[in-house]
Amino acid sequence: MNETAHSDHQHPAVHLATGGAGETQRLEAFSDGVFAIAITLLVLEIHAPTPAETHEVGLWTALASRWPSYLAYVLSFISIGIMWANHHTIFQYIRRTNRTFLLLNVVFLMFISFVPYPTAVLAEYLPDPAFRKVGALFYSLTLIGIAINYNLVWRYGVGSGRLLAHNADPVAVATISRRYLVGPAMYALAAVLALFNAWASLAIHGLLLLFFMFSERTPIVHRRRRDTTGPLT
Repeated sequence: MNETAHSDHQHPAVHLATGGAGETQRLEAFSDGVFAIAITLLVLEIHAPTPAETHEVGLWTALASRWPSYLAYVLSFISIGIMWANHHTIFQYIRRTNRTFLLLNVVFLMFISFVPYPTAVLAEYLPDPAFRKVGALFYSLTLIGIAINYNLVWRYGVGSGRLLAHNADPVAVATISRRYLVGPAMYALAAVLALFNAWASLAIHGLLLLFFMFSERTPIVHRRRRDTTGPLT
């Protein structure tokens, strides 16, 4: 009886340490909320023309003068959207959690929620030749932080298979791991270019959007072709 009681007492602790599919779903739901708030806050930085400005230059001209805000908004909106999509993708492979993984994800989300601020700074100073380089550098440094922390979340989750789904395709995992190294390297390049030319720096951001928009497709298809037993568990 004592052995049974002792065994029953240990089960909750083990469950809390390893997490499970339900715990992963809660993490995804919380993360989705942070992504949704961050992506929504971006539009608040686009301000309507004042009546005085409109009467002075006309509404269309006043609206057109907001082009830096539109550019920064589109760049950050698509960036956050792709980050959300890729963040969702990793949970097709990672199906368990533990405290370290949760805290790494929290730090990653802290950077995500910060994005509206450097977006506003970029939009404000992009028209100014004296300060646009600093604005682009600040924006790039923020994206470096996001990329590094995203890699930490992914690599901790797949490292040694500790949190991987039991039938996760190792080829797909290795492919994604290699592709995620592109982010920190290219954002670092964008930061260096910002010291010399803000437009070149922003061009790198645009190229990265295209890269990450389509780079997830191949490993997912590969996994699905190999796995005929059903969804990952």
